[in-house]
Amino acid sequence: MPSPAQLPAVRAVLFDSGGVLMRPVGGRWNPRADFEPTVLAHSPGITGGRFAEAVAAGDRFLGSAADTPSRDAYHRFLLGRLGVEPAAELLAELVREVDPCTVLELYPDVLGTLDELRRRGVRMAVVSDAWPELPALHDRLGMAGYFEAYAISAVLGCTKPDPRMYRHASDALGLEPAQCLFVDDDPELVAAALALGYEGRAMLRPEAPWGPAAPAGVASVGSLTELLELL
Repeated sequence: MPSPAQLPAVRAVLFDSGGVLMRPVGGRWNPRADFEPTVLAHSPGITGGRFAEAVAAGDRFLGSAADTPSRDAYHRFLLGRLGVEPAAELLAELVREVDPCTVLELYPDVLGTLDELRRRGVRMAVVSDAWPELPALHDRLGMAGYFEAYAISAVLGCTKPDPRMYRHASDALGLEPAQCLFVDDDPELVAAALALGYEGRAMLRPEAPWGPAAPAGVASVGSLTELLELL
């Protein structure tokens, strides 16, 4: 008989990406780690303080948007804060293809957990506020073939906690919300999933900005391997 902590009805896991599956080298998601040297090659003399102010403003720009702006719009905003002309050549350089391993890395517990979930027949999808290239990025980081579906904000035109984000993934799998476990490093987004009928766990890794505890009513895990005890 399953223990009270187990979730016997769950047939799939819906993963957030950043903070759950992968993290940025150097600790910053946006802009990409090569933003400053790329801009400085076109406009030398910009100080670290000005870059820091622009990056902080860019965070507010992304956070206040109803959906995920395009990378071009985001970079134009940053360059405007820096007083740099958004020339086509510069915009192209800011999105040029780079080896993802130079700017991103998987958490150490990811591949082993995904392998074991797949071995157990647990289906998997991703629900992420991200740009459209996320599936290709996951493939290049070594996660090709694990996820049957992606709900990506820049594709769907909405961000979590909009119900469409969660439902796009569960519908793509042909499953009911109660058959899906949603995992996100933002406990409030897990709370939203719970309210829609999904199972949920907040991923509170040691570096999580929300600290060691999730809000009341939101269960948490400290690593992906703990999911194996639930399924």
